Amino acid sequence: MRNKKFTFKMPSFPKKPVSDKAPAADTKPAGGKKPNADKQPGTVKRVLKTVFRFYPVIMPVTVICIIISAVVSAIPSIFMQNVIAVIERSWQSGDWSAVSGQILHFVGLLVIFYVLSLLSSLTYNQLMVIITQGTLKKLRLQMFNRMQDLPVSFFDRNSHGDIMSHYTNDIDSLRQMISSSFPALMMTAISLTALLVIMLYYSVWLALVVLAGVAVMLFITRKIGGSSARHFISRQIALGKEEGFIEEAMNGQKVIKVFCHEEESKADFDRLNDELFKEAEIAHKLGNTLGPILMNVGNILYVVVALAGGLFLLTGMKNVSISGLAFSISVIVPFLNMTKQFAGNIGQISHQINSVVMGIAGAKRIFDLLDEKPEEDNGYVTLVNAKYVDGELTECEEHTGIWAWKHPHQAEETVTYTRLEGDVRMFDVDFAYVEGKTVLHNITLYAEPGQKVAFVGATGAGKTTITNLINRFYDIADGKIRYDGININKIKKGDLRRSLGVILQDTNLFTGSIYDNIRYGKLDATDEECIAAAKLVGAHDFITRLPEGYDTVISGNGSNLSQGQRQLLGICRAAVADPPVMIMDEATSSIDSRTEAIVQRGMDALMKGRTVFVIAHRLSTVKNADVIMVLEHGRIIERGSHEQLLQEKGKYYQLYTGAFELE
Repeated sequence: MRNKKFTFKMPSFPKKPVSDKAPAADTKPAGGKKPNADKQPGTVKRVLKTVFRFYPVIMPVTVICIIISAVVSAIPSIFMQNVIAVIERSWQSGDWSAVSGQILHFVGLLVIFYVLSLLSSLTYNQLMVIITQGTLKKLRLQMFNRMQDLPVSFFDRNSHGDIMSHYTNDIDSLRQMISSSFPALMMTAISLTALLVIMLYYSVWLALVVLAGVAVMLFITRKIGGSSARHFISRQIALGKEEGFIEEAMNGQKVIKVFCHEEESKADFDRLNDELFKEAEIAHKLGNTLGPILMNVGNILYVVVALAGGLFLLTGMKNVSISGLAFSISVIVPFLNMTKQFAGNIGQISHQINSVVMGIAGAKRIFDLLDEKPEEDNGYVTLVNAKYVDGELTECEEHTGIWAWKHPHQAEETVTYTRLEGDVRMFDVDFAYVEGKTVLHNITLYAEPGQKVAFVGATGAGKTTITNLINRFYDIADGKIRYDGININKIKKGDLRRSLGVILQDTNLFTGSIYDNIRYGKLDATDEECIAAAKLVGAHDFITRLPEGYDTVISGNGSNLSQGQRQLLGICRAAVADPPVMIMDEATSSIDSRTEAIVQRGMDALMKGRTVFVIAHRLSTVKNADVIMVLEHGRIIERGSHEQLLQEKGKYYQLYTGAFELE
């Protein structure tokens, strides 16, 4: 990954210009329905359409092979009827000379059909492996790609463990349905159809007796299987909740132990585990009960058909059939065999119900994730490298240290370039995470290029929310935000965020080397640039003391590093990106006083010449800010420099002198 060149693709702008009016805040659709949910086909139908779309050639071949295998499974009854008929005719005529030849002829044909069935079975089983694993691979890729397009609000309202369950339990349930249940059910349906046709061909009366018994079996399947299905769906949901709780407990294990919350945590887990157990127990009880019931009903049906056939034969009842054959041993015996097959196929359906229901529940959750509304981005102003030619700003390929906003104007069919300076302004901004519960009221602020703007106030006052709006993690409900004079709704979100350096209170590190984690801020950064960034913020010293220096591989979110060291690496990312605007959300809150002094010097160098937004609880870190804004309940109640606010002796004065606590 070192020295790897990273290029940004500049997307085209929309045909219609975007209005300055900000879109409404992202909220979940009323009633919990997914976008376009009413337009989506049923889950099973959608799974089949997805598989056929992924494998438009292999899947039809597989279906043909399944049809051949299923039809061949019904053929032995025809051969049995013909063999018994030959024996009957020879018994009646007393001529046995041609019996062996005719029987060998039928046996030879049957062997040919069985060989064809064997080849078909081998083929479709091998193809199903390709189809199943390939489909799951592509669905996992689609889910992950969709996750990258989802807004921050989605991850705010869904536990990470439940999201992970889509990639594990839901995918595994779908795998079992595609690989085993679908082929088995398809073979069963085709076999039943073939058997029914053969039954009607030989005897309508006996076929009606079989269908009456099948109707009873289907009624039982619907009643018990339907109830089992509901509980299997509830089980899948309960499993997602339990995994979400486990994920949170694992991440918060230190907090649980520090506050001696082990017993309460166990109790909460027991409650979720009991819920999962109850749903799973009922579902499996019903599912396991269905098979034996259907098997015994099938045995009873076999006896009923045998009695009915014997009765028809003894009473000389006239047979009604397509073949025109009269009731005889050659008709009744194969019919008994077909009855056994028919009942067995119905029982086979019951064995697949559990897998099918779990697969449908898993597939529905997967499709729900894929149907989540992606983060909207109607921007068309992009960020490009630029240089001056004859005093005019123009776009260029090489990195010159100058960035510009490329602003297409469709009406005039022209393109203008505005140098990225870092001028950020908010005008009368209102915002609500949930409609009707406004958290920011009439926010107006100006951050000129190179200014350092600090936000102070109690937790929940709206400090982080303001920076989230600048990043467009959320869209404002009313008002305007302008960046270098451009409404940020017109700027592509990716380009907007590329122009901003963000240092969060909690730093997420990824499995990889120190180089890789620093380079996360600029993917084409060289090793030298990474080292320079580390030296700038004061991280070089501790990195060189690691076992392999910058090549040291970290994992588990950097669990082998201290909180302060992780925070320093987060600051390194922002430094190597070298953006004109910096957002620091409690950037030094996890660093001790000595380390803070080192980092503060590096951050001062990093902030030089940049527009900086600082969120801090430690008022000592914001004294040198050009403007300090005091927030309370989503409103700016005071603004000014450190000295000005102290002279006013308002809320900031009270906070600074300790008359009031921030919290």
